[in-house]
Amino acid sequence: MKRIVLPTDFSENANNAIDYALNLFKEEECSFYLLHVFSPSIYYEERAFYDDRKMPLDDANQIDSLRQLNELRERILTKFKNPKHIFVPHSTLGFLVDEIRAMIKKEKIDLVVMGTKGATWAKEVLLGTNAVNVIKKIERPVIAVPSNYTFSAPENILFPTDYEIDYQKTQLSELLNIAQQYTSAIHILHIGASSSLNEQQVANKLKLQKIVKGNSLFYDIPNGNTIEGIYRFQAKNPMDFMIMIQNKHTFLERLFIKSVVKKMGFNITIPFMAVPHSTESRDAQ
Repeated sequence: MKRIVLPTDFSENANNAIDYALNLFKEEECSFYLLHVFSPSIYYEERAFYDDRKMPLDDANQIDSLRQLNELRERILTKFKNPKHIFVPHSTLGFLVDEIRAMIKKEKIDLVVMGTKGATWAKEVLLGTNAVNVIKKIERPVIAVPSNYTFSAPENILFPTDYEIDYQKTQLSELLNIAQQYTSAIHILHIGASSSLNEQQVANKLKLQKIVKGNSLFYDIPNGNTIEGIYRFQAKNPMDFMIMIQNKHTFLERLFIKSVVKKMGFNITIPFMAVPHSTESRDAQ
């Protein structure tokens, strides 16, 4: 059974991401963990001052949190009525990344699905929101769903890469699962600083071809700008979903560099799955 964390702040944005997850995995048996993390009554401006031994308990906040989680669970059960899905409400006082990490360890979570406020990813990055922090710090795939995105079967998946990664099948298991379920076409887009690949890139590409065998298409944009290339490709070839592997010095890391993002005004209006580079910690569990 797949185990998925659904963080929520009870906003429309969070509800939309939850609905997307329930639609995306409607044919799979899943345990969904509805996670609400509420902050202490005292506002800690700097994370360095946080000490869990001194953090105040806030019973009123927890009671309200549990009430809203139960109401959310009832809304979901009424709307979806899927016997393959079970829902586990979880309310806690703390910080979102810490609590997701704890849940991953305790419940052996497979992935996280959450909303990202606004359709402009640039604003998300520059503001340093929860979605960005989770993507950068959680060692599980994270699917970020733009506000107001209406579910569409991911028939076409965009996978930008520079072939600098030694791809592992376990690393791409969630992508392969989605692609198999929806018979998706995986559009692998190479945007390189050079018109030719070096020996290691060629080996990595061949390995990727073996992993995503089947309905996959390969494209090359030589000597192109990463962000601009992705944007223009998607404009000409509408996609339903996008995946990137988080790896320092490659595409996903560049999206978090303020100067680049601000300059390009890069927009992401489709669900986006960020995959951690390392699978060692997961395999060890």
